[in-house]
Amino acid sequence: MLCDPCSASKVRFSAALAVCVALASANIWMPTTADAQRRPSYRPALPPYLADRGPGIATSMFGEYVAAGEFVVYPFYEFTQANEFEYKPSEMGFGVDQDFRGKWREHEANSFFAYGLTDRILLEFESAYFASVTLRKSPADPSTMPPVLKESGFGDTQAEIRYRVAHETFKRPELFSYLEVDFPFQRHRRILGTQGWEYKYGAGAIKGFSFGTLTLRVAGESTQEDKRIALGEYALEYLKRFSPKFRFYTGVEGDQDEVEYIVEGQIWLARNVHLKLNTAFGVTSKAPDFAPEIGIMFRF
Repeated sequence: MLCDPCSASKVRFSAALAVCVALASANIWMPTTADAQRRPSYRPALPPYLADRGPGIATSMFGEYVAAGEFVVYPFYEFTQANEFEYKPSEMGFGVDQDFRGKWREHEANSFFAYGLTDRILLEFESAYFASVTLRKSPADPSTMPPVLKESGFGDTQAEIRYRVAHETFKRPELFSYLEVDFPFQRHRRILGTQGWEYKYGAGAIKGFSFGTLTLRVAGESTQEDKRIALGEYALEYLKRFSPKFRFYTGVEGDQDEVEYIVEGQIWLARNVHLKLNTAFGVTSKAPDFAPEIGIMFRF
């Protein structure tokens, strides 16, 4: 049953990549005469604390920043494997109000868009236009849940607005805040996507040093069912540009008692196009064991 949707998704994903490559190539290599005349013959030097990231606003994508007037498109694939995935049968309609640990596998074809509206405001939109999820029941689970639960189709979708509260200076870090809204497009699903409205409210600080750039961020979250704000995502991140063609990211990210270690390499294929190779490893038992990601980011 999943073969046809998977094949169609791969075709759409490949077509989207091809269109983005063509547009980015035209944008990079074929400027108009008028554009060439307007373009300055030099670029102002950045202060040393911006050497790793440039002047843009921090996005929700690891190690990525978007400047005012810049539009970013990022199609990517992500796989998640969790052998100790915590679930509660009653939350999926199977009666038993007790936590169990099952095996979770998820494949996602995603698209991410960001636009620098001003020097302080950034808009984001992300959606898994195809996802396939499998949950294998715990042997200790006595509920009527089937041994293997599978769902596929349209996945998680969220929008975000980010605000640069203060620019970084030689002495002071950059400060930012953000609001994320997750849409309940899968109300009648059990394990795929988002079944109710979810909100995240976060803030962070960024400081560039000679050895690299550090980011600290933390967020609170609330859901449609539970109106209170609880501790959500938190992270300590490191970014270093080693050359015009390569940038390295690593960090520790958590969500309550799920903590992951992430490492990523960013390789520039052209001035406005770079490859992202990302892998996350679970640090705590409830976190996914392994979650690789691959995609190509285009800037216009």
